[in-house]
Amino acid sequence: MGEKLLLAQSGGATAVINGSLVGAIEAAKRSGRFDEIVGSRNGIDGLLKQSFIDLGRQSDALLSLLRRTPSAALGTSRHKLNDDDAHRALDVLRARQIHAFAYIGGNDSADTAMRLGTLARDAGYPLRVVSIPKTIDNDLHGTDHCPGYGSIARFLALATRDAGLDTEATRELYPIKLIEVMGRHAGWVGAATALGQQLPDEAPQLIFFPERPPRDLDHLLGQIQQSYERVGHVVAIVPETLRDVRGEPIAGDGVTWVDPFGHQYVPGPGPGLTRAIESTLGLRARFDKPGTIARMYVDSLSETDLAEAVLAGETAVELMLQGISGVMVTLERVSDEPYQVRAGSIALEQVANRERLLPDEFIGPDGRSVTDAFRRYALPLIDGSLPPIARLAELPVR
Repeated sequence: MGEKLLLAQSGGATAVINGSLVGAIEAAKRSGRFDEIVGSRNGIDGLLKQSFIDLGRQSDALLSLLRRTPSAALGTSRHKLNDDDAHRALDVLRARQIHAFAYIGGNDSADTAMRLGTLARDAGYPLRVVSIPKTIDNDLHGTDHCPGYGSIARFLALATRDAGLDTEATRELYPIKLIEVMGRHAGWVGAATALGQQLPDEAPQLIFFPERPPRDLDHLLGQIQQSYERVGHVVAIVPETLRDVRGEPIAGDGVTWVDPFGHQYVPGPGPGLTRAIESTLGLRARFDKPGTIARMYVDSLSETDLAEAVLAGETAVELMLQGISGVMVTLERVSDEPYQVRAGSIALEQVANRERLLPDEFIGPDGRSVTDAFRRYALPLIDGSLPPIARLAELPVR
């Protein structure tokens, strides 16, 4: 008699999270070891509510299409397990005789998987739990990078390059443009906006990394003024969580919401900073906020990102079939040229509720740019350099 496998997705959806789901489903089907492959709707909420869908009987044609479909096909949640929830979840698993659980998500999902696995072990219930990494923030410990990051990085590299061309062309109208990006407290997403640069002083002229906060609002405005005087226009990247060195929101707005995992949310700084630039510097400014579309836009999907998302899903099932539990799948870089990775694993205790910030060696000495080391790291994740653009030659009229 075979086993039953439960799969679920959690946290923010991405362009490739369904690739991991399909990778896990197909690996489980190939193994012939599972009688049932079950999906939980909306993450751990679906387990608690016993809201399930049969994944094992999905057609091959549908799975092939789903592999390249953005967003989370099962739905997601940010439910933090309390003790009562954890015991109820284990009761449901026991009642349905599910002994393998793969959870696709980020830091918080690793915490949920770890807690459920620990509870099952302490209760003597044989449950193998493996976390499949997923986050556009790229801030998980123990893995070279995370599925989902390569695609948002490619989107933002393209978007910032093109926004730079727009700002350069309209510099007499709106010489300053802010682009507000996601990424929580780590600068990985912001750094990716520089991957479309071909020449010095191309957009972005400034990247405000969470790891290098401005001293205060006046300091930030001063850096924009200096960049404007040098280049004649400015595209500046600001993270949605941008704070000053005291930890205060740079635009002056307070916390508006705290999620179940304790993550604080403040209004994005884009509108406030735009007003401050216009009133203090006397320069017309605009701001763009790609928001969730940046992590979901399938036309800028990185093929490398998708392939590795599928690999992560496949590896999770292989680990469980080997009797391994309490780990997260990792991507381990073998080489940069040629670019190669292999799958591995790390104990969930080393991942849950931790953030991996952008390393110092990836941030330029000015604190507002990226280094060649970052480019070597990140370019393979977005399928290499972007297609070139053309500029008119400065040829005199005869």
